[in-house]
Amino acid sequence: MKSNTNERRHYIDNIRWITVTIVVIFHVIYIYNAEGISGGYKQISNMDFQWFDSFLYLVYPWFMPILFLVAGISSRLYLEKHTNKEFIKSRTVKLLVPSTIGLFAFQFIQGYVSMRLNNAFETINEVPKIVTYFIMVLSGTGVLWFIQLLWAYSLILVLIRMIEKNRLLSAGAKTPIWMIVLFCLPVWGAGYLFNTPVIVVYRIGFYFVFFILGYFVFSHEEVIEKIKKYAVPFIIIAAVLCTIFCIIYFVIKDGANYADAPVNRYPIFAATAYFGSLAMLSGMARFGDFSNKFSEWMSKRSFGLYVFHYLGLSTVTLLFAKIWTLPVPLVYLLSLIAGFIFGFGLYAIISRIPIYRWMVLGIKKGDK
Repeated sequence: MKSNTNERRHYIDNIRWITVTIVVIFHVIYIYNAEGISGGYKQISNMDFQWFDSFLYLVYPWFMPILFLVAGISSRLYLEKHTNKEFIKSRTVKLLVPSTIGLFAFQFIQGYVSMRLNNAFETINEVPKIVTYFIMVLSGTGVLWFIQLLWAYSLILVLIRMIEKNRLLSAGAKTPIWMIVLFCLPVWGAGYLFNTPVIVVYRIGFYFVFFILGYFVFSHEEVIEKIKKYAVPFIIIAAVLCTIFCIIYFVIKDGANYADAPVNRYPIFAATAYFGSLAMLSGMARFGDFSNKFSEWMSKRSFGLYVFHYLGLSTVTLLFAKIWTLPVPLVYLLSLIAGFIFGFGLYAIISRIPIYRWMVLGIKKGDK
Protein backbone atom coordinates (compact mmCIF):
# COMPACT_ATOMS: atom_id res chain seq x y z
CA MET A 1 0.00 0.00 0.00
CA LYS A 2 1.38 3.35 -1.03
CA SER A 3 1.57 6.26 1.33
CA ASN A 4 1.06 9.80 0.20
CA THR A 5 4.55 11.04 -0.56
CA ASN A 6 3.48 14.14 -2.48
CA GLU A 7 3.44 16.08 0.78
CA ARG A 8 6.51 16.11 2.96
CA ARG A 9 6.05 14.79 6.46
CA HIS A 10 7.40 17.75 8.38
CA TYR A 11 6.91 16.06 11.72
CA ILE A 12 9.60 13.53 10.80
CA ASP A 13 12.09 16.32 10.07
CA ASN A 14 11.14 18.01 13.34
CA ILE A 15 11.54 14.79 15.32
CA ARG A 16 15.07 14.44 13.95
CA TRP A 17 16.40 17.88 14.81
CA ILE A 18 14.62 18.06 18.15
CA THR A 19 15.95 14.64 19.15
CA VAL A 20 19.48 15.51 18.03
CA THR A 21 19.26 18.67 20.13
CA ILE A 22 18.28 16.49 23.10
CA VAL A 23 21.30 14.28 22.32
CA VAL A 24 23.61 17.31 22.54
CA ILE A 25 22.18 18.37 25.90
CA PHE A 26 22.36 14.77 27.11
CA HIS A 27 26.05 14.50 26.25
CA VAL A 28 26.90 17.75 28.02
CA ILE A 29 25.40 16.40 31.25
CA TYR A 30 26.64 12.87 30.59
CA ILE A 31 30.31 13.79 30.22
CA TYR A 32 30.35 15.35 33.72
CA ASN A 33 27.84 13.04 35.42
CA ALA A 34 28.19 12.22 39.11
CA GLU A 35 26.67 8.74 38.93
CA GLY A 36 29.89 6.90 38.27
CA ILE A 37 28.82 6.12 34.70
CA SER A 38 31.72 6.42 32.29
CA GLY A 39 30.78 9.48 30.27
CA GLY A 40 34.06 10.56 28.73
CA TYR A 41 35.40 12.47 31.73
CA LYS A 42 34.18 12.77 35.32
CA GLN A 43 32.24 14.90 37.77
CA ILE A 44 33.65 18.43 37.95
CA SER A 45 31.34 19.89 40.59
CA ASN A 46 31.58 19.51 44.36
CA MET A 47 27.87 18.76 44.64
CA ASP A 48 26.90 15.70 46.67
CA PHE A 49 23.77 15.39 44.57
CA GLN A 50 23.69 16.60 40.96
CA TRP A 51 19.94 16.87 40.50
CA PHE A 52 20.29 17.74 36.81
CA ASP A 53 21.77 14.28 36.15
CA SER A 54 18.14 13.13 36.34
CA PHE A 55 17.82 14.37 32.74
CA LEU A 56 19.96 11.41 31.67
CA TYR A 57 17.46 8.95 33.13
CA LEU A 58 14.45 10.78 31.72
CA VAL A 59 15.58 10.68 28.09
CA TYR A 60 18.12 7.87 27.63
CA PRO A 61 15.66 4.99 27.16
CA TRP A 62 13.86 6.57 24.18
CA PHE A 63 15.94 9.17 22.36
CA MET A 64 17.93 6.73 20.22
CA PRO A 65 15.00 4.32 19.64
CA ILE A 66 12.94 7.16 18.14
CA LEU A 67 15.77 7.93 15.72
CA PHE A 68 15.82 4.30 14.56
CA LEU A 69 12.02 4.32 14.30
CA VAL A 70 12.12 7.43 12.13
CA ALA A 71 14.93 5.92 10.07
CA GLY A 72 12.67 2.95 9.32
CA ILE A 73 9.89 5.28 8.21
CA SER A 74 12.28 7.26 6.02
CA SER A 75 13.58 4.04 4.44
CA ARG A 76 10.03 3.13 3.40
CA LEU A 77 9.46 6.56 1.87
CA TYR A 78 12.74 6.36 -0.04
CA LEU A 79 12.08 2.85 -1.33
CA GLU A 80 8.70 3.87 -2.73
CA LYS A 81 10.55 5.86 -5.39
CA HIS A 82 13.83 3.94 -5.66
CA THR A 83 15.01 0.40 -6.25
CA ASN A 84 16.73 -1.83 -3.70
CA LYS A 85 20.01 -1.27 -5.52
CA GLU A 86 19.64 2.50 -5.35
CA PHE A 87 18.72 2.25 -1.67
CA ILE A 88 21.84 0.21 -0.82
CA LYS A 89 24.05 2.55 -2.81
CA SER A 90 22.56 5.60 -1.14
CA ARG A 91 22.81 4.14 2.38
CA THR A 92 26.38 3.01 1.77
CA VAL A 93 27.50 6.47 0.74
CA LYS A 94 25.51 8.28 3.45
CA LEU A 95 26.13 5.88 6.32
CA LEU A 96 28.97 3.42 5.74
CA VAL A 97 31.50 5.79 4.16
CA PRO A 98 31.42 8.40 7.00
CA SER A 99 31.56 5.68 9.66
CA THR A 100 34.55 3.91 8.09
CA ILE A 101 36.55 6.12 5.74
CA GLY A 102 35.46 9.14 7.73
CA LEU A 103 37.17 7.72 10.80
CA PHE A 104 40.52 7.84 9.04
CA ALA A 105 39.86 11.18 7.34
CA PHE A 106 38.52 13.16 10.30
CA GLN A 107 37.11 11.32 13.31
CA PHE A 108 40.55 10.24 14.54
CA ILE A 109 40.64 13.79 15.94
CA GLN A 110 37.76 12.82 18.22
CA GLY A 111 39.74 9.74 19.13
CA TYR A 112 42.72 11.91 20.09
CA VAL A 113 40.63 14.18 22.32
CA SER A 114 38.87 11.24 23.99
CA MET A 115 42.18 9.51 24.65
CA ARG A 116 43.68 12.67 26.12
CA LEU A 117 40.69 12.99 28.44
CA ASN A 118 41.21 9.45 29.71
CA ASN A 119 45.04 9.62 29.86
CA ALA A 120 45.23 6.78 27.35
CA PHE A 121 48.47 8.02 25.80
CA GLU A 122 50.29 7.38 29.05
CA THR A 123 49.65 3.66 28.73
CA ILE A 124 50.63 3.40 25.05
CA ASN A 125 53.60 5.78 24.96
CA GLU A 126 55.88 3.04 23.65
CA VAL A 127 53.48 1.86 20.97
CA PRO A 128 54.52 2.60 17.34
CA LYS A 129 52.96 5.78 15.93
CA ILE A 130 51.03 3.94 13.26
CA VAL A 131 49.44 1.71 15.88
CA THR A 132 48.60 4.77 17.98
CA TYR A 133 46.91 6.31 14.95
CA PHE A 134 44.74 3.22 14.43
CA ILE A 135 43.78 3.27 18.12
CA MET A 136 42.77 6.92 17.69
CA VAL A 137 40.71 5.95 14.63
CA LEU A 138 38.81 3.29 16.56
CA SER A 139 38.39 5.61 19.54
CA GLY A 140 36.92 8.22 17.20
CA THR A 141 33.88 6.10 16.35
CA GLY A 142 31.92 7.79 19.15
CA VAL A 143 28.42 8.77 18.05
CA LEU A 144 28.87 7.12 14.65
CA TRP A 145 27.78 3.78 16.09
CA PHE A 146 24.26 4.88 15.20
CA ILE A 147 24.89 5.14 11.46
CA GLN A 148 26.97 1.94 11.48
CA LEU A 149 23.99 0.00 12.82
CA LEU A 150 21.64 1.82 10.49
CA TRP A 151 23.65 0.75 7.46
CA ALA A 152 23.59 -2.90 8.58
CA TYR A 153 19.84 -2.69 9.21
CA SER A 154 19.35 -1.27 5.72
CA LEU A 155 21.02 -4.32 4.17
CA ILE A 156 18.90 -6.67 6.26
CA LEU A 157 15.79 -4.73 5.26
CA VAL A 158 16.50 -5.28 1.57
CA LEU A 159 16.79 -9.03 2.18
CA ILE A 160 13.50 -9.03 4.07
CA ARG A 161 11.82 -7.08 1.26
CA MET A 162 13.00 -9.65 -1.28
CA ILE A 163 11.39 -12.41 0.78
CA GLU A 164 8.14 -10.86 1.97
CA LYS A 165 7.17 -9.23 -1.37
CA ASN A 166 5.25 -6.37 0.33
CA ARG A 167 2.85 -8.75 2.11
CA LEU A 168 4.02 -7.66 5.56
CA LEU A 169 4.13 -4.07 4.44
CA SER A 170 0.51 -4.16 3.29
CA ALA A 171 -0.56 -5.86 6.50
CA GLY A 172 1.20 -3.18 8.51
CA ALA A 173 -1.28 -0.56 7.32
CA LYS A 174 -4.08 -2.44 9.05
CA THR A 175 -2.36 -2.66 12.44
CA PRO A 176 -4.98 -2.03 15.17
CA ILE A 177 -4.24 0.25 18.10
CA TRP A 178 -4.25 -2.63 20.62
CA MET A 179 -1.49 -4.36 18.67
CA ILE A 180 0.49 -1.13 18.50
CA VAL A 181 0.40 -1.05 22.30
CA LEU A 182 1.49 -4.70 22.52
CA PHE A 183 4.52 -4.08 20.32
CA CYS A 184 6.16 -3.19 23.62
CA LEU A 185 6.57 -6.94 24.23
CA PRO A 186 8.82 -7.74 21.23
CA VAL A 187 10.80 -4.60 22.05
CA TRP A 188 11.46 -6.03 25.51
CA GLY A 189 12.35 -9.46 24.13
CA ALA A 190 14.71 -8.00 21.55
CA GLY A 191 16.59 -6.27 24.34
CA TYR A 192 18.18 -9.62 25.18
CA LEU A 193 19.38 -10.34 21.64
CA PHE A 194 22.78 -9.57 20.10
CA ASN A 195 24.14 -7.19 22.70
CA THR A 196 27.85 -6.58 22.37
CA PRO A 197 29.99 -6.76 25.52
CA VAL A 198 31.95 -3.74 26.79
CA ILE A 199 30.62 -1.35 24.10
CA VAL A 200 27.05 -1.38 25.35
CA VAL A 201 25.54 0.97 22.75
CA TYR A 202 25.53 -1.78 20.10
CA ARG A 203 22.20 -3.28 21.14
CA ILE A 204 21.63 -4.85 17.75
CA GLY A 205 18.34 -6.67 18.39
CA PHE A 206 16.78 -3.90 20.45
CA TYR A 207 17.25 -1.08 17.96
CA PHE A 208 16.47 -3.32 14.99
CA VAL A 209 12.91 -3.84 16.24
CA PHE A 210 12.35 -0.07 16.26
CA PHE A 211 13.76 0.23 12.74
CA ILE A 212 11.55 -2.58 11.44
CA LEU A 213 8.45 -1.24 13.18
CA GLY A 214 9.15 2.12 11.59
CA TYR A 215 9.33 0.56 8.14
CA PHE A 216 6.48 -1.95 8.25
CA VAL A 217 4.02 -0.24 10.59
CA PHE A 218 4.56 3.43 11.35
CA SER A 219 5.43 4.43 7.79
CA HIS A 220 1.73 4.08 6.92
CA GLU A 221 -0.35 7.23 7.10
CA GLU A 222 -3.27 5.05 8.18
CA VAL A 223 -1.34 4.03 11.30
CA ILE A 224 -0.18 7.58 11.94
CA GLU A 225 -3.78 8.77 11.84
CA LYS A 226 -4.67 6.14 14.44
CA ILE A 227 -1.92 7.02 16.89
CA LYS A 228 -2.53 10.76 16.46
CA LYS A 229 -5.93 10.24 18.10
CA TYR A 230 -4.20 8.79 21.14
CA ALA A 231 -1.27 11.22 21.21
CA VAL A 232 -2.22 12.78 24.54
CA PRO A 233 -2.69 9.44 26.37
CA PHE A 234 0.61 8.19 24.90
CA ILE A 235 2.39 11.35 26.06
CA ILE A 236 0.95 10.95 29.56
CA ILE A 237 1.95 7.26 29.69
CA ALA A 238 5.45 8.10 28.49
CA ALA A 239 5.82 10.90 31.03
CA VAL A 240 4.73 8.59 33.85
CA LEU A 241 7.09 5.81 32.74
CA CYS A 242 10.04 8.20 32.36
CA THR A 243 9.35 9.57 35.84
CA ILE A 244 9.08 6.10 37.38
CA PHE A 245 12.27 4.99 35.65
CA CYS A 246 14.07 8.07 36.93
CA ILE A 247 12.79 7.65 40.48
CA ILE A 248 13.78 3.99 40.63
CA TYR A 249 17.26 4.15 39.11
CA PHE A 250 18.36 7.71 39.81
CA VAL A 251 16.88 8.21 43.27
CA ILE A 252 16.14 4.85 44.90
CA LYS A 253 18.98 2.89 43.27
CA ASP A 254 21.31 5.87 43.75
CA GLY A 255 22.34 6.38 40.14
CA ALA A 256 22.28 2.85 38.72
CA ASN A 257 23.83 2.45 35.28
CA TYR A 258 20.87 2.90 32.91
CA ALA A 259 22.98 2.12 29.83
CA ASP A 260 24.10 -1.39 30.74
CA ALA A 261 22.76 -4.71 31.96
CA PRO A 262 20.76 -5.49 33.94
CA VAL A 263 18.91 -2.14 33.90
CA ASN A 264 18.59 -1.87 30.14
CA ARG A 265 17.12 -5.39 29.98
CA TYR A 266 14.27 -4.75 32.44
CA PRO A 267 10.63 -4.42 31.29
CA ILE A 268 10.46 -0.85 32.65
CA PHE A 269 13.33 0.17 30.37
CA ALA A 270 11.68 -1.40 27.31
CA ALA A 271 8.31 0.16 28.15
CA THR A 272 9.88 3.58 28.65
CA ALA A 273 11.80 3.27 25.39
CA TYR A 274 8.78 2.17 23.38
CA PHE A 275 6.12 4.48 24.79
CA GLY A 276 8.59 7.37 24.85
CA SER A 277 9.15 6.84 21.12
CA LEU A 278 5.44 6.37 20.50
CA ALA A 279 4.68 9.57 22.39
CA MET A 280 7.22 11.52 20.36
CA LEU A 281 5.96 10.12 17.05
CA SER A 282 2.23 10.54 17.75
CA GLY A 283 2.69 13.89 19.49
CA MET A 284 4.77 15.39 16.69
CA ALA A 285 2.45 13.96 14.03
CA ARG A 286 -0.48 15.65 15.76
CA PHE A 287 1.07 18.87 17.07
CA GLY A 288 4.39 19.23 15.24
CA ASP A 289 3.60 18.68 11.57
CA PHE A 290 4.66 22.15 10.46
CA SER A 291 7.56 23.87 8.80
CA ASN A 292 9.07 27.32 9.17
CA LYS A 293 12.42 28.90 8.38
CA PHE A 294 13.96 27.85 11.70
CA SER A 295 12.77 24.23 11.53
CA GLU A 296 13.94 23.94 7.91
CA TRP A 297 17.34 25.38 8.83
CA MET A 298 17.71 22.93 11.73
CA SER A 299 16.49 19.98 9.66
CA LYS A 300 19.08 20.55 6.96
CA ARG A 301 21.89 20.61 9.54
CA SER A 302 20.76 18.02 12.08
CA PHE A 303 23.02 15.31 10.62
CA GLY A 304 26.06 17.56 10.89
CA LEU A 305 25.10 18.54 14.43
CA TYR A 306 24.88 14.87 15.37
CA VAL A 307 28.20 13.94 13.77
CA PHE A 308 30.33 16.84 15.08
CA HIS A 309 28.78 18.02 18.36
CA TYR A 310 30.69 15.67 20.63
CA LEU A 311 34.04 16.90 19.36
CA GLY A 312 33.07 20.41 20.41
CA LEU A 313 31.98 19.64 23.94
CA SER A 314 34.79 17.12 24.57
CA THR A 315 37.37 19.68 23.35
CA VAL A 316 36.02 22.18 25.87
CA THR A 317 36.26 19.46 28.52
CA LEU A 318 39.89 18.82 27.66
CA LEU A 319 40.88 22.48 27.59
CA PHE A 320 38.78 24.01 30.36
CA ALA A 321 38.00 21.16 32.74
CA LYS A 322 41.16 19.09 32.53
CA ILE A 323 44.04 21.39 31.47
CA TRP A 324 42.82 24.84 32.56
CA THR A 325 40.11 24.81 35.21
CA LEU A 326 37.23 27.25 34.81
CA PRO A 327 34.20 27.68 37.09
CA VAL A 328 31.89 24.68 36.79
CA PRO A 329 28.79 26.52 35.46
CA LEU A 330 30.95 28.16 32.79
CA VAL A 331 32.38 24.80 31.72
CA TYR A 332 28.86 23.40 31.29
CA LEU A 333 27.79 26.47 29.31
CA LEU A 334 30.87 26.48 27.09
CA SER A 335 30.44 22.74 26.45
CA LEU A 336 26.86 23.25 25.33
CA ILE A 337 27.75 26.20 23.10
CA ALA A 338 30.75 24.37 21.62
CA GLY A 339 28.55 21.38 20.80
CA PHE A 340 26.36 23.53 18.58
CA ILE A 341 29.18 25.67 17.16
CA PHE A 342 31.29 22.65 16.20
CA GLY A 343 28.22 20.80 14.93
CA PHE A 344 26.99 23.56 12.67
CA GLY A 345 30.40 25.07 11.90
CA LEU A 346 32.24 21.92 10.88
CA TYR A 347 29.26 20.80 8.83
CA ALA A 348 29.18 24.15 7.01
CA ILE A 349 32.90 23.93 6.25
CA ILE A 350 33.36 20.25 5.42
CA SER A 351 30.15 20.03 3.36
CA ARG A 352 31.72 22.51 0.94
CA ILE A 353 35.01 20.67 0.41
CA PRO A 354 34.87 18.31 -2.60
CA ILE A 355 35.87 14.67 -2.00
CA TYR A 356 36.55 15.34 1.68
CA ARG A 357 32.83 15.90 2.28
CA TRP A 358 32.17 12.50 0.70
CA MET A 359 34.62 10.83 3.08
CA VAL A 360 33.38 12.56 6.24
CA LEU A 361 29.68 13.23 5.54
CA GLY A 362 28.75 10.98 2.62
CA ILE A 363 27.90 13.96 0.40
CA LYS A 364 28.32 13.11 -3.26
CA LYS A 365 29.13 15.52 -6.08
CA GLY A 366 25.95 17.34 -7.02
CA ASP A 367 24.29 16.82 -3.63
CA LYS A 368 22.85 19.89 -1.99
